[in-house]
Amino acid sequence: MKIATTTDNFLYYCDNDIDRIRELHRGGFRYIDLSMYFFTPDSPYMSDDWKTPVRALKEEADRLGMQFVQAHSQGGNALRPDPERVEFLVAATLRSLEICRELGIKNTVVHSGTADGLTKEEWFEKNKAFYSRLFPMMEETGVNVLVENSTKVCNKGRYCANSGKDMAEFLNYVGHPLLHACWDTGHANCEGSQYQDILDLGKELYAIHYNDNHGERDEHLIPYLGTMNHDEVMHALIDAKYEGYFTLECSSSLLQPRRRREFSADTRLLSPQLFMQRHAEKLMYDTAKYILESYGVFEE
Repeated sequence: MKIATTTDNFLYYCDNDIDRIRELHRGGFRYIDLSMYFFTPDSPYMSDDWKTPVRALKEEADRLGMQFVQAHSQGGNALRPDPERVEFLVAATLRSLEICRELGIKNTVVHSGTADGLTKEEWFEKNKAFYSRLFPMMEETGVNVLVENSTKVCNKGRYCANSGKDMAEFLNYVGHPLLHACWDTGHANCEGSQYQDILDLGKELYAIHYNDNHGERDEHLIPYLGTMNHDEVMHALIDAKYEGYFTLECSSSLLQPRRRREFSADTRLLSPQLFMQRHAEKLMYDTAKYILESYGVFEE
C-alpha cells in the first residue's frame, strides 16, 4: 500500500493548499488526499475562475513529484432542516467533483446525512435521494463518491449506516456503479471491533481514513496515540484484499484532542505551532511506514 494523507493536517498552519502540500512533502508524503471539507461561498474554489487555483495547485504537485489520489468533499448534513445550507452543500460537493476531475482524483468521500428519529429504512430512502443529486456530475466526471461509516458518538445516537454490513446493504439499495465505500478506523474504534465490518464491505471498499482515538469520541490521532488495535485492522485490510491507499486522517493530534482549557489571563501557549506539526507529520509518516512494513505491504 502507498501512504497518503490529508491537506487538513496543515489547515490551521497554512493559508492555502499550495503551502499545505509543500508541508506534506517536507514530512515525507508523496500522495495527497485533498480536503475540500471547509469550502465557503467566498472560497476561490467556488468562484467562476475556480480552475485557475486548481491548475496552480496541480502544477505545484507536479513540481514536487506528488500525486493527488483521494479527496474529501464538502462537510455538512444533507438532511438538516435548513434548505439554504443544504443547497450550498450540494453545490460545493458538485464543484468538488469537478476539481477531482481536474486533478485526476478518482475517489472522494461524501458524508451521508442524519436526522432525529429516522428508521433505517427512512435513512436509506432520504440518503439515496441526496446522493442521486450527485449522479449526473459523477457520471460526467467519472469520479467515485464514497460513503463513509460514522459513529453513534458523532451522530448523537441517530441512525447511520456505521457497520460494514449496513453500508454494503445501502450501496446495494442505491445501486449506482460510481457509489462505493470509505472505512474510517477511528469512527469504527468508537464502535468496537472492526475486523468483520471491513470484510463485510469487501470489494466495495475503495478507500480508508486511518486514524486513532481512545474509543470514546472521534479524535483523529496519529496511530498509537489512542487505543485502536492495528493488527486487527491490518489483517482485515489484507483479508479483504484492499487495493487502495493507506490514507491517514490524523489532523487533530495536536489540536486540542482533549478540549484544552483556556486560561483567560494568558493564551500564549494555547495553540500548537507549525514547527510542532512538522515533527508530528514526520512521526505520522514513519509510523504508517512501520505498520505497513511490518505486514510486508509497504509501497513507495
